[in-house]
Amino acid sequence: MPPSNSVHRRAFLSDIGMGFTGLALGAMLNRDGIARAESQAAWTPPSGLPVRPQKAKSVIWIFLIGGMSQMETFDPKPELNKWAGKTFEESPYKSSLESPYLKKNLREVIAGLHKVHPHIYPMQIGWRPRGESGLEISDWWPHVGECADDLAIVRSMWTTDNNHGAQLQFHTGRHSLEGPYPTIGSWVNYGLGSLNDSLPQFIVMGTPIADCCGGIGAHGANYLGPAHNGVQLSVDPANPLPFAQPGNDVFVEEQRREFELLGRLNKLAAVESPNDPALLARIRSYELAFKMQTAVPNLVDFGQETAETQSMYGLDQAVTKTFGQQCLAARRMAEQGVRFIQIFHGSNGGAGAWDAHGNLQAGHSKLCKEVDQPIAALIKDLKRRGTLDETLVVIGTEFGRTPGAQNSNGRDHHPYGFSIVLAGGGVKGGIAHGKTDELGFHAVEDRHYVTDLHATVLHQLGLDARRLEVPGRKRLEIDFGQPIDAILA
Repeated sequence: MPPSNSVHRRAFLSDIGMGFTGLALGAMLNRDGIARAESQAAWTPPSGLPVRPQKAKSVIWIFLIGGMSQMETFDPKPELNKWAGKTFEESPYKSSLESPYLKKNLREVIAGLHKVHPHIYPMQIGWRPRGESGLEISDWWPHVGECADDLAIVRSMWTTDNNHGAQLQFHTGRHSLEGPYPTIGSWVNYGLGSLNDSLPQFIVMGTPIADCCGGIGAHGANYLGPAHNGVQLSVDPANPLPFAQPGNDVFVEEQRREFELLGRLNKLAAVESPNDPALLARIRSYELAFKMQTAVPNLVDFGQETAETQSMYGLDQAVTKTFGQQCLAARRMAEQGVRFIQIFHGSNGGAGAWDAHGNLQAGHSKLCKEVDQPIAALIKDLKRRGTLDETLVVIGTEFGRTPGAQNSNGRDHHPYGFSIVLAGGGVKGGIAHGKTDELGFHAVEDRHYVTDLHATVLHQLGLDARRLEVPGRKRLEIDFGQPIDAILA
């Protein structure tokens, strides 16, 4: 076997065939340690086509950073009010502290950091049945409540991390102690072909989670390769593509010629290193960047929308403008063929704004006002445009909040039972699936680990997680999850 820095015969002949340019590129690539690949029977990635009937074409994945309280949003618990101030021992529900779920699935990063809070804390907002289905939703979500008959609420989610590494876990299915893995968005990008070659297939809006909780790993592709990472976009109509637009003194024709030259050089380099994922991703990124200069400004040109639509999303109100722009852009992206649109809300450089250890009432009421109207507008707008059936909307968070009080007016982290919401994309409307106990402590009926959500998303997109495995990357059974069939139409 030749030494690792040697030049193989066929690569040398390829260099000769390309002339001095090929020789120079070969030398630079060899110097940089980029290995030349021998011809061999290579494993081929997915074809990009669905492997089962496809119900959804795109996913809009909304993630509320910090841990949204389930009982003050989509799983109201009147027994909290009845027994407020009492300990679990003094209530009829002391068995919650004896449940095998309390320790069975918990994997603590810091042992004992998040203990059971014994005094029951009442609900901080009212609730009522919504729509013809009568789904109980809190008064902090009046606009989303109007969409009740299009919603599937899953009230029996659980996870294993009781700290904010659960943010990463919600996206990868793996505990943060195991490190980064491909995210649900990257699996979608990897498994399905492009519907629009002028836009990334996995777009991220809003400020992602902080480094303490997974950072870019929450929209990364890990071993799937950088070509499947989420691409961050800032929704700013005045500057829609910072750092990617040519300067004012550069003509379009001039830049096009530069990209054409760069493309030729990249393709020469690709002959030398056909299996280098970083090089291939770089080539694609240059090609995509040029196309995005036209496509992205169009996406965020909200002047193309009626005044009524802009107002519906809350673009005329300071409290809803930023998130409303992101939701409206997400609708436009889905209509333009972007496969997976991920919107983060509540990033604050740390655990996240939804992390309500204290002042839950003030914090959650403010945050709900920021997202309720835009999310409802997204669902209503997709529906009236006839695209809700092919667009799956997901509202998630890393875990819920404790039934017991923390710091007198807050709730601690709670991985044992929490809620998510889905709409469109072949999902039933007007249903609540799964159940937590009377205080919202444990998921007790139709329990679902976070990868069941992943499996559901992939299923609706016509994919099968078990057929997306990569050679040499053994996945655990829990990685695959099971589609939540009860909510599928």
